[in-house]
Amino acid sequence: MSKPALLPLHQALRRSFQSVEMNQKVWSGVLADCSPLMESLGNLAEQSRALSNVQLSNTPLRVFPDLKDRLRFKLLRATDTVLGQLNDKMCSLQSVRESISNQVAAVFQLYEQHRDSLDLPAVTECSATVPSLSDMLEWLQDAERHYRQQRKTLLQTLRADDLSLLESAPKRWKSLECPSAEDSVTDTLYKVSFFTAAQ
Repeated sequence: MSKPALLPLHQALRRSFQSVEMNQKVWSGVLADCSPLMESLGNLAEQSRALSNVQLSNTPLRVFPDLKDRLRFKLLRATDTVLGQLNDKMCSLQSVRESISNQVAAVFQLYEQHRDSLDLPAVTECSATVPSLSDMLEWLQDAERHYRQQRKTLLQTLRADDLSLLESAPKRWKSLECPSAEDSVTDTLYKVSFFTAAQ
């Protein structure tokens, strides 16, 4: 009874992992686009802090009484522009995350429909080319969690009202961008590569 139930689940899992692979490329591309923007954000935040700390009245620039306000306005406008560009990137990442969440939800809904007709060996059995159903379901959830967590961290980085957060944005960004952050998804895609390639 388990075999007929496995077929639609395997098809759904195959589609899901193919979607994860495609979305992973989009996600990585968007992250790469964000790097120079994050550097700009950090630089602008440093300049804003330096401007707040300097006493222009004690320098030769005191002959320009409204200079500090004008500089602050220019920095705020530049920061808003960069944050706007980053917000567009966040929307792209949100689309990727939603796409993967929808895939995962559909697979688990299908699993629930067929659960009663799946015995333990059907759920845990694996071969050289087909991982077990239980492993693949877990890997899909892990991938979804990875994207959700990473996007949440990114959104916390983009708090325009917190200068120290903006200043440290490039540093925190590098920790997100490092290869190890993507390793879990890449590793999963490698583990299912024979499975997803099969028709």
